[in-house]
Amino acid sequence: MEQPVLLFGWFRWDILVEYKDLFWQGAWMTLRMTTVCVLLGSSWGLCLALARLAHPRHAPWTWIARFFLRWPATVYVSFFRGTPLFVQILLIHFAVMPVFIHPATGLLISGDLARELKQEHGALISGVVALTLNSAAYISEVFRAGIQSISRGQFDAGRSIGFTPLQVMRYVVLPQAFRRMLPPLGNNAIALLKDTSLVSAIGLAELAYAARTVAGAYARYWEPYLAISVVYWVMTLVLTTMLRRLEHRLARSDRG
Repeated sequence: MEQPVLLFGWFRWDILVEYKDLFWQGAWMTLRMTTVCVLLGSSWGLCLALARLAHPRHAPWTWIARFFLRWPATVYVSFFRGTPLFVQILLIHFAVMPVFIHPATGLLISGDLARELKQEHGALISGVVALTLNSAAYISEVFRAGIQSISRGQFDAGRSIGFTPLQVMRYVVLPQAFRRMLPPLGNNAIALLKDTSLVSAIGLAELAYAARTVAGAYARYWEPYLAISVVYWVMTLVLTTMLRRLEHRLARSDRG
């Protein structure tokens, strides 16, 4: 029987080579999930921030904004920031998603399509929903702080040239606030990249799931978990470098 080749006397490289396809697929799934959840979470987070900042001056819009925008958004942010993400993933996968996607009783999708989605993509859908809802709560606070950091004079200047409140937000406030929000938004994206590992608990074949599969097959833990640690580290370094270059480019454009 051929003896495995050991690196440094203890590291079995052949295990990683044997399961390299599983690790590649897991890394690709992690990147796709991160990209989708960052985009969806940022969009929903912006909506939550605008809802919490809604302060109409005239009745009845003042009461409508308070009870149907600010308060629901505040409760949402408080819940998703105040409960563990792991619990949220389990709650959404096992309790919430079956209400909407179920072969017999699904409110949105039922029948054969629901059965197929649950079997083939159930963990992916639940993971994307959970990470998006969670990240949106944190991103909304970044947007809210960034928007509030812009002086009131910018709003008044936009209104004085005939912009609607939404146009002022889109063309005047958000472009200025984005430069200030970029570092915390980048930190949220990095955290989201690492949080995808929690979705392996419901069976999604991403990096952490690949490592757990290899560890179970060989009863060895150094190789698979050290390997995915390096992969996460490299992904984080690449994302950090991209964000730093974007910050420098925006800083140069401001000076120019």
